[in-house]
Amino acid sequence: MKNDTPQELNQDPEIGRLIDQVMSSSLTDEQYRKKMQRRKEVQDQRIAQAVPEKGLIIVNTGNGKGKTTAALGMVLRSLGHGYKVAIVQFLKGSWEPSEKRVFSYWEDQLEFHAMGEGFTWETQDRDRDLDKASAAWQKSLEYIRNPDFHLVLLDEINIALKMAYLPLEDVLAGLAEKPANKHVILTGRGAPAGLIERADLVTEMTLIKHPFRDQGVKAQPGIEY
Repeated sequence: MKNDTPQELNQDPEIGRLIDQVMSSSLTDEQYRKKMQRRKEVQDQRIAQAVPEKGLIIVNTGNGKGKTTAALGMVLRSLGHGYKVAIVQFLKGSWEPSEKRVFSYWEDQLEFHAMGEGFTWETQDRDRDLDKASAAWQKSLEYIRNPDFHLVLLDEINIALKMAYLPLEDVLAGLAEKPANKHVILTGRGAPAGLIERADLVTEMTLIKHPFRDQGVKAQPGIEY
């Protein structure tokens, strides 16, 4: 079932109490109806008071899988609405990502740049990694500043920040230049505290089990790439 209610509304204390009561009590049909009616009233009031539109800085971080995948879901949503989107990948440039081939169907709406040379343990050249990260950031700034692009995805930029390939203050200053209604997504584990503080939406992917770590299963097409 589709749920149009923002997740933060489900965390409202009053709504939480109503949900607990419904789940933990044996209610009559009439009691259930009244509690659900009250829940709808609270949520409708919160939605009516919400700001209609704001460009968001979104951070997907954590050690769990799915940071880029979640961001690409937002990319698809934006493309579906007819918006222009830019993707800049900071590390995933040593292979041709399957996402790039799929997104070629939206070539009029989307620009895709895989500008890294792979993981740092593969390149083994810090100066070159610094140069590649700097070039990717300059390309990112072009899209951040460009009002024609509704959404910009900076894939694995958090790794570049963690490895000190990019100064955090430069990235924060660049984000401050974005138009008011533009959304920017920054992915990668190890997002710095300053970026998390600046962001509007932060999701941490928690690693519980992973087939490579726990079973020695290699990365597979359609799952990891």
